[in-house]
Amino acid sequence: MQFYGKAEQVASKIIEAFERGDVPKALAPIFITRAGRHCDTYSWCNQLIVALAGHSDAMGYKDWQRVGRQVRKGERATLILAPCKRKVSRNDAETGETREAFVLYGFRSTPVFGIEQTDVTDADKWAQHNKGNEQADQFLESLPLREVAESWGLKLQAYSGKRGKALGWYRHGSAIALGVENLATWAHELVHAADYRNGKLVERGQHWRSETVAELGGAVLMLAMGYETDADLGGAWDYIKSYAATAKITPIKACLDVVKRTCEAVALILETAASLEVSTGGKAVA
Repeated sequence: MQFYGKAEQVASKIIEAFERGDVPKALAPIFITRAGRHCDTYSWCNQLIVALAGHSDAMGYKDWQRVGRQVRKGERATLILAPCKRKVSRNDAETGETREAFVLYGFRSTPVFGIEQTDVTDADKWAQHNKGNEQADQFLESLPLREVAESWGLKLQAYSGKRGKALGWYRHGSAIALGVENLATWAHELVHAADYRNGKLVERGQHWRSETVAELGGAVLMLAMGYETDADLGGAWDYIKSYAATAKITPIKACLDVVKRTCEAVALILETAASLEVSTGGKAVA
């Protein structure tokens, strides 16, 4: 009840600020750039297949060998779709010249393996391939409440974020991935995880109710821990407003409809942190 009460107080203050229109400008996302991620060259659909399989990167069997890693015996491949192209000759109607071009005539399934299914066999090759990923890895290591996610059996991953694409995602019961170095996005996905553990995340897809829980809950969590700027109330307001519009309700109503569920998710995170005696990066939970 101690943590639920704290979450409820913070949520009420946020909703009051929303009602007054007293919200700052949304923070600009700081996109993560990971060097050497082979699956960044895949189509967005194939990247999603890899992500849903729980892998932070994926390559073919021989590709892993070329960068100093070996797929473990007995590991099962994930199938992605590779384009099938053939070379054709075409006449340019204007110049009369014959030119060669490649045309797409279909797709074939191609087996790939996740990095989590491999072991390093050549440290020098792997270090050279992996050069440039240190910043993203350090960000993941420094996340407040990281131990909470790990205690729930969640893998933490980073991927190269892009404008117009998802800033992060949560896969039920297995992983959280981040494409930005924003603590508000991390908190959003961690609240999704808590909502799922509470048995409340039952909506399919990106539903306004579950997304409002995660976004409002992320802001509550950040403020409760003392991360005032990182709570990004401006970004939270814009996000909640966009999803409320899909349900044809006001953002305030969206928040009020899910405030109890939101506070329960935040309380679970803080209770778990307390039971683990987790460090909050020097911030105190009042």
